[in-house]
Amino acid sequence: MIKRTLFFCNPAYLSTKNKQLVISFPEDYKEDVHVPVEDIGVMVLENPQITITTGLLTKLVENKTVVIHCNHQHLPVSLLQPMSGHTLFTERLRYQLEASEPLKKNLWKQTIQAKIGNQAEHLRIARKDAKKLDYWLKEVKSGDGENHEAYAAAYYFQHIFDLEIFSRNQKGIPPNNYLNYGYAILRALTARAITASGMLPVYGFWHKNKYNPYCLADDVMEPYRPFVDLMVRDMLTKFGVSEDLTTEHKAALLKIPAMDVIIDGNRSPLMVAMSRTTNSLFECFEGTSRKILYPQMR
Repeated sequence: MIKRTLFFCNPAYLSTKNKQLVISFPEDYKEDVHVPVEDIGVMVLENPQITITTGLLTKLVENKTVVIHCNHQHLPVSLLQPMSGHTLFTERLRYQLEASEPLKKNLWKQTIQAKIGNQAEHLRIARKDAKKLDYWLKEVKSGDGENHEAYAAAYYFQHIFDLEIFSRNQKGIPPNNYLNYGYAILRALTARAITASGMLPVYGFWHKNKYNPYCLADDVMEPYRPFVDLMVRDMLTKFGVSEDLTTEHKAALLKIPAMDVIIDGNRSPLMVAMSRTTNSLFECFEGTSRKILYPQMR
C-alpha cells in the first residue's frame, strides 16, 4: 500500500485516539478529521500555529512516519525519526561502522554511476545531448578520484532546464527553490529508509562532515535526485518560473514519495524503492552482496 502524504499549512491541533490521527481546527464549524496512523508515510508541518501532542509523535515514530517541520520561510528544516528502526539495530550498526575503505569506494563508484546514468537518461527524455555524460559514466573508477560526478553535474544542470542561464546553487535563482524543497523531501525519505534498515543516517560511506547529521542519506539519495529534477522540469512547463513556492508547487513536490520508478526491473513507488536501496546497502555492509540497488530512469 502506498502511504499517504499529509501537508498542514493552516493552524490545527493534532492529537491521537484509537490509533488514529485526529485533526482539529480552530473554527468551531469544522468537524474533526480522522486518519489511520498506519496509512501515513509523510507529514509536513508548515504553519507555526500547529499544535501536536507527544502521544501522536510517539505513534508516528513507531509507524516510521516521516515528520518534517518547516521554518518561517516555509522550507523544511528538521526531521523526526526513531532512534532505532530495526530489532537488530546494534548488530547491523556494527557492520556499517566496520565497513572497509575499498568497500566504501566501490559503493561510491556504483552510486555515481547510477546518478550519472539517470542524469543522462533525463537529458535524453528532454531531447538533449547526453553523450558527454555517457562517456563520463564509463570513466568513473573506485572512489571517483577524478571527480566525474562534478563534471557531469555541471553539464547536466547547464542543459536540463530550458533556461538561458541556470546553475545549481542552493541559494541561487529559481528553480533552485523548487529543487531545494524537493531534495529536502527526498533526504527525509532516505533518512527514514536508512533507519528502518537498521543503520545510522549520520555515518556515510563517502560524505564526511562533522556538522552534517545525514551523511549516509546524502550518499544514498544521489541517484534519486534526477527524479526530483524530472518533476521540477514538468513543473516549469506547468507553472513557469516563480520566486515563491505556492501551496500548489509544494503539493506537486509532495508527490515525490509516490513517484513511479524502475528498480531491479520492476516498477515501484519511490518510497518503496528507497527501502530496497537501503536494504541492499546493508547487505553490502554485511558482506552478503556487492551490489547496491538503485532505480533506473527510463
